[in-house]
Amino acid sequence: MKFTETPLSGCFVIEQERRGDDRGHFARVFCTAEFAAHGLCAHIEQANAATSRTRGTLRGLHFQRGQDAEDKLVRCTRGRAFDVAVDLRPDSATRGSWFGIELDAAQGNMLFVPKGFAHGYLTLEDDTEMHYMVSAAYAPGSEQGYCWNDPTFAIEWPITDGLTLSDKDTQWPAYSARD
Repeated sequence: MKFTETPLSGCFVIEQERRGDDRGHFARVFCTAEFAAHGLCAHIEQANAATSRTRGTLRGLHFQRGQDAEDKLVRCTRGRAFDVAVDLRPDSATRGSWFGIELDAAQGNMLFVPKGFAHGYLTLEDDTEMHYMVSAAYAPGSEQGYCWNDPTFAIEWPITDGLTLSDKDTQWPAYSARD
């Protein structure tokens, strides 16, 4: 795997090193030793998959607080999505900054989102499926979020009209209203 740190310290784009022949290809999507060698969490507690039926489905910006905070390794396994990490770490020089990348099932690239970050994504194709490996089990009481279009973050989403969002995702507070 190839690890490239983003402008947000601790957040990495990870590319598969595919080995292939006329049958297809093989690639690792996780390796404890390689993650540890890059200083990244190598513990996976839970794996999740989410399918979105339509292009323009936006999920996020989500995170878990306190002891339930989680590192995430996010990969698109069908379709394409614009994946976003927002640095919320109180002592970070890039607090409030975001990084976005197109994750493409055909390409197989991934985003490592560390604890202390909010995460969200926008589907760019119908029937897009996302796969997450996380370092902590989901804890509903620790779930938090911020508004996807908060002007403080000024995320440059590639689609902004006709989005599909859950009721919960339309009601997250603005970052400026944080406690």
